[in-house]
Amino acid sequence: MKLRLSEDAQQDIERIDAWWRENRPAAPLLFRQELRDAMDLLETHPECGTPYKTAKKTYRRVVLPKTRYLLYYEYDKEADLLAVTTIWSARRGSGPKL
Repeated sequence: MKLRLSEDAQQDIERIDAWWRENRPAAPLLFRQELRDAMDLLETHPECGTPYKTAKKTYRRVVLPKTRYLLYYEYDKEADLLAVTTIWSARRGSGPKL
């Protein structure tokens, strides 16, 4: 399967990781670990994410349980492509603009 990160997702990852390393000294690598675990899961089970419907299309999302971030993605079964769209904090109380 091909895995693609959008530019927004790449920026999200860098921003969140930098914040986590600076502000969570007891577990500075936790965000990266959970992200890696989620990506490993999606590589083998790409349809495991919960559907997330918007006005235009349906995405899927998985929860990074300890850091409480949500990974939003699209999966194209025919193209065997998983595209990560954004990483969003569950604490915001609303979903991302997709």
